[in-house]
Amino acid sequence: MESRGSRRKRQNGGLVTMPFIFANEACEKLAVVGFSANMISYLTTQLHMPLTKAANTLTNFGGTSSLTPLLGAFMADAYAGRFWTITVASIIYQIGMTSLTISAILPHLRPPPCKLGEQVCQEADTGQLAILYASLLLGALGSGGIRPCVVAFGADQFDESDPKQTTKTWRYFNWYYFVMGVSILVAVTVIVYIQDNIGWGWGLGIPTIAMFFSIIAFIGGYPLYRNLDPAGSPFTRLLQVSVAAFRKRKLAMVSDPELLYQNDELDAPISIGGKLLHTIHMKFLDKAAIVVEEDNFKQGQAPNLWRLNTVHRVEELKSIIRMGPIWAAGILLITAYAQQSTFSLQQAKSMDRHLTKSFQIPAGSMSVFTMTSMLTTIAFYDRILVPVARKFTGLDRGISFLHRMGIGFVISIFATLVAGFVEIKRKHVASAHGLINSHQPVPIPVFWLVPQYCLHGIAEAFMSIGHLEFFYDQAPESMRSSAMALFWTAISVGNYASTLLVTLVHKFSAGSDGSNWLPDDNLNKGKLEYFYWLITLLQVANLIYYLFCAKMYTFKPIQVHNKEISDSKESGVELANKV
Repeated sequence: MESRGSRRKRQNGGLVTMPFIFANEACEKLAVVGFSANMISYLTTQLHMPLTKAANTLTNFGGTSSLTPLLGAFMADAYAGRFWTITVASIIYQIGMTSLTISAILPHLRPPPCKLGEQVCQEADTGQLAILYASLLLGALGSGGIRPCVVAFGADQFDESDPKQTTKTWRYFNWYYFVMGVSILVAVTVIVYIQDNIGWGWGLGIPTIAMFFSIIAFIGGYPLYRNLDPAGSPFTRLLQVSVAAFRKRKLAMVSDPELLYQNDELDAPISIGGKLLHTIHMKFLDKAAIVVEEDNFKQGQAPNLWRLNTVHRVEELKSIIRMGPIWAAGILLITAYAQQSTFSLQQAKSMDRHLTKSFQIPAGSMSVFTMTSMLTTIAFYDRILVPVARKFTGLDRGISFLHRMGIGFVISIFATLVAGFVEIKRKHVASAHGLINSHQPVPIPVFWLVPQYCLHGIAEAFMSIGHLEFFYDQAPESMRSSAMALFWTAISVGNYASTLLVTLVHKFSAGSDGSNWLPDDNLNKGKLEYFYWLITLLQVANLIYYLFCAKMYTFKPIQVHNKEISDSKESGVELANKV
């Protein structure tokens, strides 16, 4: 491995590693999305779960899968490194997928099919649910190692100290997401079609096989990868700064920041790309870098880091804290997006999905419009918008991270707003045909849902990629797996927020006559449009909050080690202020 303290020229990495990383991502996303995209149909039709229970099971799984990256990121940054964390986590995910596939193949591992004319079907028993939950748990643990590390590992292949590599880094995020989107597109069309029309054995078996090939593709590139050694626990360093600052809380702040403790040799393993410079905010943390007699260390020796820390380490903690409000703003976008795999999918199942008399679109494949719009937006953004915007802003990436995310927030508001109006139209047609109390498909084309799906895809192209770029760029370089974990943790909290919101709305919208905004048995009897508009209002409030946070945000100042970059116009001391 390449040591983090090394200053030698990069021997590996670069564009030559991208086929292996993108092949891994393509197969892995085909597996993961094929595993989960149509899972609500599996839970309701094969395991006979009630709709709200199935929806909450999925959002809880999504939430847990996005929370475990904190553990995976910690292991990667502190001990194992990103390559081995990804490899082991992929194997764990493979085991989970295999067990669920076996349960879909063997009849005694799921409840018997519904008999013709039955209104209430036999639900899965405790043992059958145990297999389901164990499989989902293994999948969540596997995701915890894959998600925070793959994106950062790919970006690691480009050397930030080389000015020719910096442009490739931000373009990598766009094309990483593009490859991921293509795989998702295949999953929500081909795989979902197989699940609905051929069977769940093949429908889950093919993603399981794809996961196996993703592991092979990733390991195959090992000799070419630029592997950075783990630099020790980032959470320990953050805790050390907090403890040292608390111990010295009663000290007066020094008048000159130059008097704060610096030790380039000590910080070398965690500052290859450059040293973080002092900022004037959160001065109470600066006290961790004030040298006092009680510190009792000799010049040239490492101090007790629970009493004294360098400015660089203090600024690491400040960077993480500054990112917090921007991180929180992304939660509600995920809450809105989560409805695509639950209630929007149920809308699609209740509509006319026929393309011809003999072929109808699987409801789970409606997200193809989300993926198509996202891919189109990414290509448009990279090839047209960035070159045009660059002429006006002077930024290599066209527009800043914060502007990109803000555009995504605005578009997401329109997505849920439109979804509410479409639901009104769907129920109006159902009423006109006397189908309010019926489970028969409403004679309205499913393509009425296309605008809301497309708007979600456009919003994701701006918000999600902007979020990834923001976390990778603004996080301390030795904490980038942990920063990617923050991205997935926002998704986790967003999914849990969706579960909480659905539960509360289902509980408090229940009427004495059995009415409910979110009924379990028949959407025609509900008020799903109210639920969508509630999310819209929450997103409007969230946008106002985000604009305030973005206005107040301070980009990290960094002094790069490479003289060529330091003297360049777009880098130097204020490298990160130009995003």
